[in-house]
Parts: sequence; structure tokens; C-alpha cells
Amino acid sequence: MNFISILYGLFLLSVLGIYWSVAQQRLRLMTLLIASLVFYASLQAHYIPLLLALTFINFRLGREIDENTSPKPHSLNWQLNNEEWQSAQIDWNRRRLKLLWLGIVLNVFLLLGFKYLPPLLRSVLPGIATSSADSFKVIAPLGISFFTFECIAYLVDVYRGAPATQEFLQFAAYKFFFAKLISGPITRFHNLANQFKNLRLLTPDIVAEGLWLIARGAVKKGILADHLGVFVDLCFGNLQRAGSGDLWLATFAYGFQLYLDFSGYVDIARGSALLFGLVLPENFDFPYFSTSIADFWRRWHITLGDWLRNYLYFPLGGSRQGLDRTCLNLMIIMLIAGIWHGAALGFLVWGAFHGLALAVHRVTDAISDRFEDWENFWQQPLGIFLAWLLTQFMVFTSWIWFRLPSLAESSLVFQHLWGFPGDEQFAQKVYVDALNRSPYQLAMLLVVLATLMAIVYAFNRTLKLQFNWSVKLVFVPLCFYSVWLLAPEGSLPYIYFDF
Repeated sequence: MNFISILYGLFLLSVLGIYWSVAQQRLRLMTLLIASLVFYASLQAHYIPLLLALTFINFRLGREIDENTSPKPHSLNWQLNNEEWQSAQIDWNRRRLKLLWLGIVLNVFLLLGFKYLPPLLRSVLPGIATSSADSFKVIAPLGISFFTFECIAYLVDVYRGAPATQEFLQFAAYKFFFAKLISGPITRFHNLANQFKNLRLLTPDIVAEGLWLIARGAVKKGILADHLGVFVDLCFGNLQRAGSGDLWLATFAYGFQLYLDFSGYVDIARGSALLFGLVLPENFDFPYFSTSIADFWRRWHITLGDWLRNYLYFPLGGSRQGLDRTCLNLMIIMLIAGIWHGAALGFLVWGAFHGLALAVHRVTDAISDRFEDWENFWQQPLGIFLAWLLTQFMVFTSWIWFRLPSLAESSLVFQHLWGFPGDEQFAQKVYVDALNRSPYQLAMLLVVLATLMAIVYAFNRTLKLQFNWSVKLVFVPLCFYSVWLLAPEGSLPYIYFDF
């Protein structure tokens, strides 16, 4: 079931009708769970038992960790002295820690088994049935990375003192909620659980905002991202024939495609959730207008960055143990971010590149603090522009490894970025037959797209202006009609479905 389809629209309306027609919270949670299972079954029904089992195991582990926050009266002699009591407390905390690590290892093992075992088998044992390894990779559960990261976050939060849920229905409804199930945003349990208990009733502005987010996401994905994707696929699928200009165009086009594809998905997810009275976290905040790589990671895939900071960076020591250790921690978490996206070496290089960039930024920032003139320069218009230019150039070129995680292919792109002539037949096939526009026209379209994004950024962040709910309702049918009219035939799959 595709988010941008009439089938999804009918599904959403049907579930909303049932959901708001019942008054009890338990019935609403049951409606969400059943609907989410139906949604997932339309994509991969055979993995539902596995995900339900994983959900139940994490639910039970959470309860065990929560129940063992301190020794219970029936398990100790309450005549113990203070020293004996402290010893018992330490033993109890060790048990909680063991339960936490059991949950983390289980979730990580499942993630590694589905995403990384097949390529590992191919590299270590190339003689073993490669075709079976490939098929194993193809049928990995959709959304397994997001699913396991949420489970780990829940267990860690409970270990840190947050209350574990006593209701499996509530936990299962949270885990399987169809709006966020496949590609996030990564949502913490307690945030959504509080909303389940204190449900927001629908008002005209909430309905308008939800429909507007869905319509806006459909335009981002169905029209902009998919049309850019046609060119990106043609160019990166013919690396030997594409010239340097073609590859630069494809690199920037892919950067826009990735952002519009993923943020479009999140818009539809957040809009759908809002119609159920639920607010999912923001995942993007105009990342292509950031002026440092650290600022970029505060604006790009926000929930993943939040997860990496809270559950990896801070436990590793964060920035509390000196500059050298801070840079090492940044490199570690970005390497893990690269591995999380996929098993190919290109993702590892992408993560290392961003980790190095974050470390360099941290060192540069520390040096700037010692020189007032240097620090003032980066606050001036020229300095801000140069910082933005350097940041975005680094970000867009790094997407090459992301789009082509095979090092042989991505290396070929970097080799051909300067002075490599394009094939005339390739130009005819791509620009004339497929796109019916010249490279110059395509470049101008990217400039227009960037300009429109800048205008939206200025209205939202600088002028603090937004459409009111009545205007949004006017644009909603126009957006849906434009998608129906202008979207390319055979929509491309969401990019983050692979992660």
C-alpha cells in the first residue's frame, strides 16, 4: 500500500471513521493496531509474526527492568544494615543491566542478521550460494532499522527510570503505528503513550494541518522527487557514458531528490498521525540552509540524530572528556550511522566522511574561540555565506557514496567529475528522449527549486509567516490534483524503504 495512492486514501478514511466512532481508549488502540497490521500485511505479511514476537519480547524485558528498579520487600530481610542493603541494591542493578544488555543484543543481532549477514557471507564465503544470500537481503523486514532503534530506546529509557508500560496493547499499537512504521520518524514510546492517554480532539485547524501535510508530502514525493529520480537513475545507471557536467547535475539532483523523497514521506506520516490526534516529531528543519556540518545534523533526520546523541554519544562521554575524545566520539557515532544505513562500504565511507567533518568543525570552533577576529568573521554575511557554501558542497558530494554505496561505482563518479566528456548517444537518450529538456534547462529547474525552498525558508524562519488553516484547505485539493496530473507513470519506491 503506497502512501500516494487512492487505496491509501480509502484506507486512512476508513480507519479514521472507526477510530473516532469509538470512545474507549482501549478500542482506539485496538483499531490502530489492527489497521497497522493490515497496512504492513499489504507490504510484507510474512514478517508480522516475527515483529509481533520481537514486540512482545521487548515489552516483557521493559517490565522486568522496571520491576527490578529496587529490591522488593519479599526478597530481602528488612533487618539488614546499611552496608548489606547497598550490596543488595548493587546486585539488583547488575540484574537490570544484564536485562538491558540482553534486549540491546537481541535487537542488534536481529538487525545485523537481516541487513549485514548476506553481504558478509558473500565476502567471506564467496563460494556459498550467492543467489540465496541476495534473496535473503531482499526479503528483510521493511522498517527493521527504525523498529529495532525504537525498541532499544525504550529499554534504555526504562533502565534510566522512565516507567515501563504494563499494557501490551498500548506498546504494540505504538510499535506498529502504520504512519511511522516503515521509515519513521523514530518516536519514543513515552511521548506517544502520553498522547494516547491525553488524546487531542480534532478541530478545524488540526484537520487542515493534517491534510495540508499529506498534500504537501504528496507533491514533494510524487512530483518533485520522482521526476528528479528519473534523471538520477538514468545518469548514475550509465556511469561510463555520463560526462562531468551530467554527473554534477545528477549529484545535486539526487541531493534534492533524497530530501524531497524522505521529507515528503515524513510529511504524510505526520499528517496522517495528526488526523488521529497524535503528533509525531519533526524530522527535517531546512537542512540545506545550515551553515555548519553540526548544524546540518541538527536539522537533517532529526530523530536519528537525537537517537545517536542520547543513546551513543552521551554514554560515550559526549564532549565532557576533552577535545580529542570528543572528536573520537563524533567519528564513532557517524560510523555507526553509516553502518545503520547499509552494509556496503560506501555507507561506511559516507559515515566516516561526516564524522571527520564534524571533528574538523569542532576543532575549528575551538580555535576560533581563541581568536576574536576569526570568530567575528564567521558571524558576518561573507563568512556566513562561505560557511553555508562549504557545508552544502561537502554534504552534496557526500551523497555520491550514499547513492552509489559500491566503492567501485562511487570512485568512478569522483574520477569523472572533472574533464570527462559525455557520450552523445547518452545525451540523446537522457535529455531528448527521456526528459525532453537540455542540461541547461535541468540546471535552471534545480536553481528554481532551490529558490522556492529559500522563499519558504524565509517565510517560516525569518518572517515567521504561515498559511492559516482555511488557505491550507484551499490548496489541499489543488495539490492532490497536481500529483494525479503531473506525477510520472510508475512511482519510484521511497528511498528510505531500503534502510
